[in-house]
Amino acid sequence: KTVLAEQQARSGNFPTITRMLLSRISSDDQRMSYVYDTHVFHYVVENNITYLCLTDESEQRRIAFGFLTDIKDRFLSTFGGRAQTAIAFAMNSEFAPVMQERMTFYNTSPEADKFAAVRNKIGDVKDIMVQNIEKVLARGEKIELLVDKSDALNRSASKFEKSSNKLKNQMWWRNVKMWLLIAFITIVVCFVIAGLICNWNFDKCGAK
Repeated sequence: KTVLAEQQARSGNFPTITRMLLSRISSDDQRMSYVYDTHVFHYVVENNITYLCLTDESEQRRIAFGFLTDIKDRFLSTFGGRAQTAIAFAMNSEFAPVMQERMTFYNTSPEADKFAAVRNKIGDVKDIMVQNIEKVLARGEKIELLVDKSDALNRSASKFEKSSNKLKNQMWWRNVKMWLLIAFITIVVCFVIAGLICNWNFDKCGAK
């Protein structure tokens, strides 16, 4: 399928997963959600155009589908039937800022939930099917995603190890400095005590 516009707000291999998912979505009008780890892909298909977003698993679905309906209406009012014959990313420069603005609204505004309820035009989204994303991906694609995830975990582990080693070295040098300071203070105190007892020229403690 041809991607006409997109806006990404987080890092990771989500664009790869999105492309795989889009290739599996039929052109029939539908609403559905696919679970992937702790995230959920929600999408709406209408007139052979797919509107898709990614949320955290804890996000309420009515907000996600309210956002998609909002985006769909704005997209159609802006481009109309041109989307049916447009080339890849033809609408991206014009519509990506719109998606970013609406994403910010639905992520931060207290009014987002009320607005979503109006945009959904239905009081409930419980009838929308939710499936695991693995059901629509081929075995090879699953392995690729797992490898991507494994690589990400390995990079995180390596970064954590380097940070741990750096912290360990910092603590070691801090301890060394502390013991050197203690040794210096001890020497100074001993010198002062000896000076008080023997006079500062140490004539009282010298050989007789």
